[in-house]
Amino acid sequence: MIFFIACVTDAYDGYYARKYNQITPEGKFLDPLADKILVSSAFISFALLDIIDFWMVGLIVFRDLFVTGLRMAMEQKGLSMVTSTIAKAKTAAQMFIITFILCVLGIKGLSLAWAVSMLDIVKEYSLIYNLTLFVTIFTVFTGLTYLYVNRVAIQQFVEEDESQV
Repeated sequence: MIFFIACVTDAYDGYYARKYNQITPEGKFLDPLADKILVSSAFISFALLDIIDFWMVGLIVFRDLFVTGLRMAMEQKGLSMVTSTIAKAKTAAQMFIITFILCVLGIKGLSLAWAVSMLDIVKEYSLIYNLTLFVTIFTVFTGLTYLYVNRVAIQQFVEEDESQV
């Protein structure tokens, strides 16, 4: 429930900041960072509990840290990167799978007939693995898309960095 509330309040925070033009440089930095911390900590916890594979978590965390680090480095040089709606869909997909896994974990403790049949479906179709695999592939895809869409700004950043050496 706490994770779900954190996701909802994060979405409303961004929505109202844009709606009332209350976007600040600090918010532009802290909001995506808070998303990464929230999502990464959940995925790492699931990997440590042996619920999802470490390689999936590694790809997800690497993509998020790499893109965030690149964005921060570029903004220090006065360059900006375009954040696409596909990146927002990636965050939503990540938060969905985390919420799904948390719901499955919550249902495991119940001995109700519907809970047992639901868990059988989750197990039979390897839903946690397959949905996490989809989210992992989607996350990597959005990272590559992010690099492609921002290739001109990244090239400018690299050339500017090389000229200072």
